[in-house]
Amino acid sequence: RYLRFKGYKVRYVRNITDAGHLTNERGEGVNRMESQARLESLEPMEIVQKYTVGFHEVCRIYNLLPPTIEPTATGHIIEQIQMIEVLIEKGYAYEVNGSVYFDVKYFHEKFQYGVLSGRNIDELIAGYRDLDGQEEKRNSIDFALWKKASPEHIMQWRSPWGMGFPGWHLEC
Repeated sequence: RYLRFKGYKVRYVRNITDAGHLTNERGEGVNRMESQARLESLEPMEIVQKYTVGFHEVCRIYNLLPPTIEPTATGHIIEQIQMIEVLIEKGYAYEVNGSVYFDVKYFHEKFQYGVLSGRNIDELIAGYRDLDGQEEKRNSIDFALWKKASPEHIMQWRSPWGMGFPGWHLEC
């Protein structure tokens, strides 16, 4: 509002993360979208619609400005896959067993990861818990860009790495 008040032309983009998320970053646990769909006997995209409508209603109640554009993650799976391919090509990401991870240490060597948040990479690495399911990652702080889907996973898409779904960091 302030930027518009000051005369700037504003393009406000707010995304809807609708591909579902696992309950932990290791790629294990329950997919929140799928579990809610099963609980309510609905399809995952019906859950997305229900909660998106509810979110819009809350935004209206609080008098928030609507976005100019509101893309959904599932509407841009192809673009997300293409982005991952570029990251792999440039060395910033790597594939292991059908999942793709962002190489935080490699990125840090080039661009100082954490500078905006004031986070120190060595402290991040030292403070990161060693959890089960992380052995396929090069570094404990690497995060998933694409996760290999188990056969029973409802929301999955074909990719160069096999059937899977976007990781939370990429989807947002």
